[in-house]
Amino acid sequence: MTEVLFYHLERQPLDAVLPPMLEKCLERGWRVVVEAGSPERVDALDALLWTFREEAFLPHGTAREPNAALHPVVLSSETVNPNDANVRFAVDGAALGPAEGFDRAILIFDGNDPDALARARDDWRRAKAAGHAATYWQQAANGRWEKKA
Repeated sequence: MTEVLFYHLERQPLDAVLPPMLEKCLERGWRVVVEAGSPERVDALDALLWTFREEAFLPHGTAREPNAALHPVVLSSETVNPNDANVRFAVDGAALGPAEGFDRAILIFDGNDPDALARARDDWRRAKAAGHAATYWQQAANGRWEKKA
């Protein structure tokens, strides 16, 4: 059974929360695939992960690269798993998609976007119906994540 986590953005944008989440995954030795809603957003995330912090970067690549399988983090606009990731992120309008085959599937959605909120609710129902262990996390006033369900 896959652990499915829903992260409801309210106080910070994706660009502020995704890099630290990816760092935590790498600290745990996990391989990650991040699916974004468009190729343009993949390009923006690619640039972000090289520059989000002056003293460090996140080792990553895109699924378009011939050596994608070698990267610990792969960015894509398609539902793929070229690096045999055990954690899958869906961001910026990407559907949660299939959770099977991953230890964790994580949907990060914009709580200020009614369409994203509706899609997340549908994904929640599908994850629960499929028997996955689903949890819902919301940003508190201090920016930390609080488990709500």
